[in-house]
Amino acid sequence: MPDRLRARLSSLSSHGFLSPDQWRRRVLFWTGAVIVGLAAVLFAQAADWAFAGFRAMASHGWWVPFLLTPATFALLSWLTQGALKATRGSGIPQAIAALKVEEDPFRERLLALRVAVGKMGLTLAALLGGASVGREGPTVHVGAGLLYSLGRRFGFDDPTSAGRFILAGSAAGLAAAFNTPLAGVVFAIEEMSGTFEHRMSGTLLTAVIIAGVVSLGILGNYSYFGIIAADLPLGRAWLAVLLTGVVGGLAGGLFARLIIPSARGFRGVMGRLRGRQPVVFAAACGLALVLLSLMSANGLYGTGYAQAQAILQGHSDTGPLFGVLKFLGNIASSWAGIPGGIFSPALAVGAGLGENVAHLLPGANTQAVVLLGMAAYLSGVTQAPLTASVISLELTANHAMALPILAACLLARAVSSVLCPVPVYKALANALIDAHEASKRDVSGSVAGQGEPGSTDDQDLHQNGAIRND
Repeated sequence: MPDRLRARLSSLSSHGFLSPDQWRRRVLFWTGAVIVGLAAVLFAQAADWAFAGFRAMASHGWWVPFLLTPATFALLSWLTQGALKATRGSGIPQAIAALKVEEDPFRERLLALRVAVGKMGLTLAALLGGASVGREGPTVHVGAGLLYSLGRRFGFDDPTSAGRFILAGSAAGLAAAFNTPLAGVVFAIEEMSGTFEHRMSGTLLTAVIIAGVVSLGILGNYSYFGIIAADLPLGRAWLAVLLTGVVGGLAGGLFARLIIPSARGFRGVMGRLRGRQPVVFAAACGLALVLLSLMSANGLYGTGYAQAQAILQGHSDTGPLFGVLKFLGNIASSWAGIPGGIFSPALAVGAGLGENVAHLLPGANTQAVVLLGMAAYLSGVTQAPLTASVISLELTANHAMALPILAACLLARAVSSVLCPVPVYKALANALIDAHEASKRDVSGSVAGQGEPGSTDDQDLHQNGAIRND
């Protein structure tokens, strides 16, 4: 064998395609993606069963939610006061924060295997109690935690490698949760990391594809909301783009503004109330959700998937106020601090608002306007227009609406940023990071003889001015 060829093979074995270390990493990514896909499918099925359980209990009388929902909110608030504190909220801010802070104790606290398992269990408990929450954000958290734990278990615990496992797990989780592989990739680029490292591209794509194939193999080739054959011809009908973009942006930006913790104004007052009596405050939020549900024909409980699908397919009896009421119900669930995401509930709000806008445009295709409302509101909440556009297109298997949806999402993002300058997931992640840094400073001050170390509690995020750009 020529020396040059031998040297080339040696180089490939040590650092390139044939490297044993690289192959071990790839096998772990592929195995982890399969696990994330299976977990997402199991989570989706269990979420449906949990909410069906709530519906069965609620069917025994109008009074059942008055007892069940506030009690569930209070119990979840109490359970998440200690070791399961990281399970609160949607889970996407935790994954983003862990990606930004390359410290093992911080990442372990947010993404440990017990947190991933607890996230699934407590989110299911929230749906069993009728909370207005989704499972997609928690699936992202679970995916990040599973791949992170798997990488650490097999020796890939350096900060850079761990970050790649977190990113791939997050993207695979979203792809499997919605059965939308392309949305998983866009989400990783736009929302999670903000960049796309060249060396990471193949690994990330492979993980997303594998997780998507697992979901596809078990659940079949389906669209989340069914196949929606709607279009929006260029012309007067495009007024719907302007209206849904502005309405979705304003409503989405207001929602994000209200759920981001602050030390000032109305949110500061709510944060202090929650900080003093978190369990009682959570029960009050549950009661508010029940009272709001009495004003809606089908209630505001659960993910809102069924209502959004009915509105989108044109046979809904939710009533004209569903979008506004679901908006308020989502705020009540978010303020309670219980585990659960905002993706599916946001799509339900957007569908309701889109239906309202459609009544103002009798010449436009109602399904098309509702779809625009869903995408625009999701973009307004997350300020991630590409992710919102791709999710909306993949959820409905509709490519004819690509341009109007993208236009509405970009407009909604611009309008939302006026009300909420910092995207909601980034702001919540910053709050976690700031609380972590404050805790480190307190510990350093204690070591230096300047006092006792302070505790980093989730309530502090609502009281200590953790959001830098508020």
